[in-house]
Amino acid sequence: MIIGILKEIKVAENRVCMTPAGVEVMIHHDHEVLVEKDAGVGSGFTNDAYTKAGARLLQTPAEIYTMADMIMHVKEPLPSEYDLIREDQIIFTYLHLAADKKLTKALIKAKSVNIAYETIQKTDHSLPLLIPMSEVAGRMAVQEGAKYLEMTQGGRGILLGGVPGVAPGTVVVIGGGIVGINAAKIACGLGAKVYLLDTNLDRLRYLSEVMPSNCFTVMGSLPNLRALLKEADLVIGAVLIPGAKAPKLITRQMLKGMKPGAVLVDVAIDQGGCFETSRPTTHTQPTFEVDGIIHYCVANMPGAVAKTSTLALTNATLPYALEIAEKGWVNACRENNEIRLGVNVVQGKVTYKGVADAFGMKYTPIDSLLGE
Repeated sequence: MIIGILKEIKVAENRVCMTPAGVEVMIHHDHEVLVEKDAGVGSGFTNDAYTKAGARLLQTPAEIYTMADMIMHVKEPLPSEYDLIREDQIIFTYLHLAADKKLTKALIKAKSVNIAYETIQKTDHSLPLLIPMSEVAGRMAVQEGAKYLEMTQGGRGILLGGVPGVAPGTVVVIGGGIVGINAAKIACGLGAKVYLLDTNLDRLRYLSEVMPSNCFTVMGSLPNLRALLKEADLVIGAVLIPGAKAPKLITRQMLKGMKPGAVLVDVAIDQGGCFETSRPTTHTQPTFEVDGIIHYCVANMPGAVAKTSTLALTNATLPYALEIAEKGWVNACRENNEIRLGVNVVQGKVTYKGVADAFGMKYTPIDSLLGE
């Protein structure tokens, strides 16, 4: 199979979907790899490193779309790419379609085979291609939140860890999954007072056992959330419904009860955001203010630490990319249910229920297209 590796074009996105080492693995298995010029530069991988690994370097994304059987990205295709996507071409990347009707319609029109990193799912319901970026985003959420609490950034002027004789800041983390637990660990490590909310009692029991003593687990009910928002200096939204839009857990009305200069970090923004007042921002313009509350809603947070993120992402995606390349998407789906769950739109049909439900579109089970 011919694999195309594209240069990311989202604002300030420096990751690349495959390292030179990953390219070498693909070529070792007799696949051809096309890499767009400078695709890896933002992550510290030179063009020469890719050619030495055996890749063929091309100048434009149009050339790669024309030649490749499978296109790999980190972020979703942007409008400038829509008309380049070919019928039956495999697009393998983070798609987050439930939050992007325009892209969903474009992929339906293209009749391509669209496999989303974020909905590939193991039998234990874990999301192996989302986990590494969730780990990065969770840790970054506290790092960024702490920065925007500084008065020079418009925040409250709070040091999360406090100092002797001065109380630490209060961090509220909504969601006890991968993002939430990583955010809470970093906030605890800084010395903050941390509240970690989840709606699953078994998960709360587990978190209570493994988290530091300055982390307090709380049932994620609306009254508990309202009460904690009044205390919070930093709130991190870390909720996820795989492949579907994130629920709006904090309304604009609830902001009125918060301290002026508090910071909201919405890690769920890729899936539409979990705060009513959220809207996607970029690394170049990361924040905005609503009713005195700082909002950080960057849709590609791990792109700011591209070297770490690219290495972690390739570690996770490479086995799946190799399986799709070896077997073709149909047989890969037939033989691996994890990949089957990753297929969102195929040949003009929406095959992931969360995406169909988000836009009121017809849902076509993927099994009906596999000839089983």
